[in-house]
Order: sequence, then structure tokens, then C-alpha cells
Amino acid sequence: MSNHVPNEARVIPLRPHGARAPAPAVKEPLWRDLVGDVLRRERLAQERTLKDVADQARISMPYLSEVERGRKEASSEVLAAAAHALGLSLGDLLSRTRGELTRVTSRYTGSGSRRGAASPSSHDGLCLVA
Repeated sequence: MSNHVPNEARVIPLRPHGARAPAPAVKEPLWRDLVGDVLRRERLAQERTLKDVADQARISMPYLSEVERGRKEASSEVLAAAAHALGLSLGDLLSRTRGELTRVTSRYTGSGSRRGAASPSSHDGLCLVA
């Protein structure tokens, strides 16, 4: 005689019966998407063509288009050149992008407060590494 155990799986629930599944994490925007949005918005506000800005910035038109669409992670030199071609400093571009990030992420967190932030000023700085 063998001690054969029937082929049955034992199910162990990961959460108590009836508990709700946690809400899926909200995907935050990428920096390159936000920078591209700011560049494109400024270019269109000035009623300038992609070719005009690319020529003045001395970058290729297809590359600038990719940057505006958030498809390329541009170097700080490229961002500075594009910003200067639009009459902005690199600081202006980054500041506007930070404002856009704050605006967009406030939708995810409700009233504009930051999740898990100890104080409203705990994330007020901006750090960009290229």
C-alpha cells in the first residue's frame, strides 16, 4: 500500500476574505515628456516652426521633434540650446517644467499635497543630473 495523497492544491489567501484589492499605482509622468510639452507649448505660443527653432538652436529638426514628443532624453546642452532659441534660459525651462510636474502630479494626489511628504517644503528643490 502507498500513502498516495490526492493531487489537490491548498490555497492560502494573501488578504482576508472580502478585503478590497489596493488601488493600482498611478504612473507618474516622465521628465522628458514634461520638458517636451513645455518646449512645444512655448514654440507654438511664439508661432514658430520646428525648423526655425531647430536651426536657431543648431540641432536637427527630427531630433527636436523627438525631444518635444518625449521620445528622446536630451542632454543639458541640447535643452539649453532649445531654450535659448525660444528666448528662455535653461533655468526658465526647468522651472516651467517643475511647475508642470507639480500641476500634473497634484491631480494624482488630490489637493496638491505630496504623498508621504513630511512637510510642504520637503520636495521644493529641483535636482537635474545630466
